[in-house]
Amino acid sequence: KMTAQHQTVDSSLTLGQNQICSCDSGRSASEKEKRKSQDGSQKHLNGCLPLSHQVAGHKYGVDKVGILQHPDGTVLKQLQPPPRGPRELRFYSMVYDEHCCDPVLLDLQMFLPKYYGTWTPADAPNDLYLKLDDVTRKFNKPCIMDVKIGQKSYDPYALKEKKDQQIRKYPLMEEIGFLVLGMRIYQVTTDSYETHDQHYGRGLVKETIKDGLTRFFFNGNSVRKDAIAASIQKVQNILQWFESQSQLHFYASSLLFVYEGSSPQTAQMKRKAGSLADVSTTPKGCPTDGEVLEYNNNVCVISSMENGRTMASLGQSLSNIYALHKKGCSKGHHNDVSLEIETSEQDNSLWKCTTPPNGNENKPQLEKESHHMPAVMQRPNEVEVRMIDFAHVFPSNTKDEGYVYGLKQLLTVLQQILNN
Repeated sequence: KMTAQHQTVDSSLTLGQNQICSCDSGRSASEKEKRKSQDGSQKHLNGCLPLSHQVAGHKYGVDKVGILQHPDGTVLKQLQPPPRGPRELRFYSMVYDEHCCDPVLLDLQMFLPKYYGTWTPADAPNDLYLKLDDVTRKFNKPCIMDVKIGQKSYDPYALKEKKDQQIRKYPLMEEIGFLVLGMRIYQVTTDSYETHDQHYGRGLVKETIKDGLTRFFFNGNSVRKDAIAASIQKVQNILQWFESQSQLHFYASSLLFVYEGSSPQTAQMKRKAGSLADVSTTPKGCPTDGEVLEYNNNVCVISSMENGRTMASLGQSLSNIYALHKKGCSKGHHNDVSLEIETSEQDNSLWKCTTPPNGNENKPQLEKESHHMPAVMQRPNEVEVRMIDFAHVFPSNTKDEGYVYGLKQLLTVLQQILNN
C-alpha cells in the first residue's frame, strides 16, 4: 500500500498551452497540410494538447511519439516502439503495483513520477500513453532542467550502431557522468524564459560544465543559491537510494530539476489566491453536468456527453495492451521489429527475477479515482528533483556504479557552484 509520502509527482516536462499561429499567409501547401493534420490529430485526444514548453525528449507534432497535457492536469507520455515502450510500462507497473511490498521499490516511488496507469484516445485505440502527474503545475514560474545521468547512455543490449551513435553524440559521458539535455530558466529582469536545448549540453566540456550548470540557476539578476542547496539535498537522497540497492540498473535515464523562478512574494500571492476556497472547488478535469466518465485501460478519463462514450471494460490485461501496442507499432516502426524479437526473450526472463514477493508481476498500480486530483496542490517545496525516462531499466544483482558515478559528479559540480 502506498502512503501519502509516496504520492509524489513528476513527468519529464511541464504543462503549457499550445500556441497556434492564426496567420497562414506565406506558408507552403505542405506546411498548411501538416498544420491541418496536427490540428486534426488533436481533436480525437479528449481535449489533450501537446506540451508547448518541454525542455527535452520527443515532441508531439515533431515526432510521432510525444508528450501531451491532459485536462485533469496529468501528462501523457506516448509509449515508445518495442522493446523500449513495453519495458518502461513494465517498470512503472512493477514499482507501482498495489501489492508491492519490496521496500526498495516502495522507497523508489518517492523519486518517480506518480503513475496513474495507461490511457488510450477513444479514436486511436493503437496509441497507448503512460498517465503521469506533473510536479510543475504547482509552480508559478517553473524553471526546468533535464539531465541524463550515468557513464553510458546506451544499455547492455544495444546494437553496435546504437552504441557508436550515443558515444559520438557526447564522448565525455563516461568521464563527466551526466549530460544536460535541456533547460528553461525564468528571467526576472525581463519576465521571459531563456531556453537551451541538447546542443547546448553537448557543447559543455570538463572546463565549462560548472558555468553551464550555473546558467540554470541564474535568473538574470543573481544565482539562486537557495535552489542549488535544495537541489543538492534532493540529489543526495536519490544517491542514498542507489547506494543501498543492487537490483536495478538505469541507462539513459534522467533527473528533472524544477524550482520556482518568481519571487517569494509572487509565489506566496499565488498560493493565497488558490487557498481553501479553490481546494474545495471541483478539480480541473472532473466531470460536471453534461459529462460522463470514460474508462480507458482502467484509468478514468473525461469525455463530453456528446461523444456518447460509456464505461469500457475494466478487465483489459497488460498482455492485451502489449499485443495491441505491438500490432499498432508493427506498421510504422519496421526498424524496431527485429530488435524487439531479438531482445524480448531476455527482457522477459530478466524482469522475472525482480517480481515482487506476491508474484503479481503484470498487474499495474491503477488509480481507481485518478480524476479526483486537487486543483491546487498543498504548499509546494520550492525545488523538485525527480527521476524520469525508464525505457532502459534492467534487473541486476550489483550496484549501479555508472549511475552512482554520475550522481556524485553532478553533486560535486553543484557544490562548487554553491561555494563560489
